[in-house]
Order: sequence, then C-alpha cells, then structure tokens
Amino acid sequence: MIRRIVPYADGDDLAASRDFYAEVFGFEVAMEQPVLCLQSPDSPEAQVIIPPRGMENPPPRFGIDVGDPARVDAVHADAVRRGLRIVYPIRNEPWGVRRFFMEDPSGTVINVLAHLR
Repeated sequence: MIRRIVPYADGDDLAASRDFYAEVFGFEVAMEQPVLCLQSPDSPEAQVIIPPRGMENPPPRFGIDVGDPARVDAVHADAVRRGLRIVYPIRNEPWGVRRFFMEDPSGTVINVLAHLR
C-alpha cells in the first residue's frame, strides 16, 4: 500500500519557501523541524517537504510513504535483493519515521518511509 508520495523542494531559504507556499497556494505548516513540511488545509496528505540544504546527502527528490514500518523493511530487503543502490541506510529517525534512501535506475534518490506508531 502506498499511503502518499511527497515531493521535495530545495531549501536555501526556509522562511521564504514557507511564505511562498503559504501565500501562493494556501499551504499550512505541518512541521518545521527537522524539515519544513507544508500541507494543504483541505487535503493534509497533499504536502511539500523542504529540507535545509545539506541536511540530507544525497537529497531525495521525493518520498514514498508505504504506510507501515514493516513495509519499509520489506521494500528495503527487495531493493537489496535486486542490487539497487541504497544511499542512506535503513533506520528509525528521532522525529518518528522509519526510512531509507535508494536510487531508481536513472539515479533519482527516493526516500522510502513510514511513520512509527
């Protein structure tokens, strides 16, 4: 099950990005640490994530929320079995997600995640 797919934007000026998405699109701040997460007030799963520049290396272009931490483990195991490149190791983060980053065949970095319960 895919819960949602969230795009990542570059974060050179988080305050300016926050103001832009709030003023132009009506997004609301859902989280400011460790990343800026903006969401639609009408559809909270419609989000944009803006990590501070340099926080994640390599930075993902989007995240796929697979809905369950056990599913993160299953996708990770399958990616390893297929020989896909893991660029950020699987782990539980202090802000409440289990995740890892992998590359697709074209080199796009994907954050595979689920919220911890």
